[in-house]
Order: sequence, then structure tokens, then C-alpha cells
Amino acid sequence: MENFTPFSAFSGGILIGLAATLLLLFNGRIAGVSGIMGGMMNADRKELFWRTAFLAGIVIGAFLFNQIKPGFYQPRENFPVWLLAFGGFLVGFGTRMGNGCTSGHAVCGIARFSVRSIAATLTFMASGFLTVYIIRHVLEVSA
Repeated sequence: MENFTPFSAFSGGILIGLAATLLLLFNGRIAGVSGIMGGMMNADRKELFWRTAFLAGIVIGAFLFNQIKPGFYQPRENFPVWLLAFGGFLVGFGTRMGNGCTSGHAVCGIARFSVRSIAATLTFMASGFLTVYIIRHVLEVSA
């Protein structure tokens, strides 16, 4: 575990939970990023504003963190691009198939005791474990 960073992981989790709580309290909306982004296609002006602000906040927050802690994030090198593209496709496909993403199901759904979200999160986790096993032990791609 050479990249174990408990403080940043804990801090990130707190910020995600805070953002989800504030969005629910002040806007009555669930912070599922895929749903927020998907809803932009046919949103009216008021809907479009908060959706754009939320998504922009994610990007701006990541940019600001990178300015404060330069070098903290190191992009993966020497990793097959086709595997990254295939993984991205599977994430998008799974998001549509699961009727939501990890932020909506795991962070917000479990907090609301949604059985559907608990089942979806268990499926996400099992798929992640299986994917890591296949990539590391079957395809023998190192980290």
C-alpha cells in the first residue's frame, strides 16, 4: 500500500458528503453526478443554472486542489489507452444500466436507506474487485 493517503481520502469524503447534504437541503436534489449531467440536455434556465454550477464546482475544486498541492495527483503512465477507453465505456454503460452512478447510489442512496441503491453499490464494488483481479492477475497489467 504505497499510495495510502488516509487524510486526503477522509477529507475528500467529508467534502463529498457536505456537497451532497447542501444540495439536498438547499435545492431538494440528490447529488448523483450522472443524473445532474444527463438532466442538462432538456433543462429549463433555472435547472440548467444549478446543474452547471454543481458540475463546474467539481472541475474548479479539482483545479484549485491541484494548485494548492501540485504534484499530488500523478497520472498513470505506460497504461494501455485502449484499456482506459474500454473502462470509460463500461462505466458509462453501467451508469445507464444501473440508473445512476456511484455518487448517487453510494453516497446519497445508502444515506436514505434505499434498497435499490444498496444493491447497486454492492454491484459496483463487486465489479470493481473483479476488474482489479482480471487486470492484475489475468491480463498481468501492473499498476
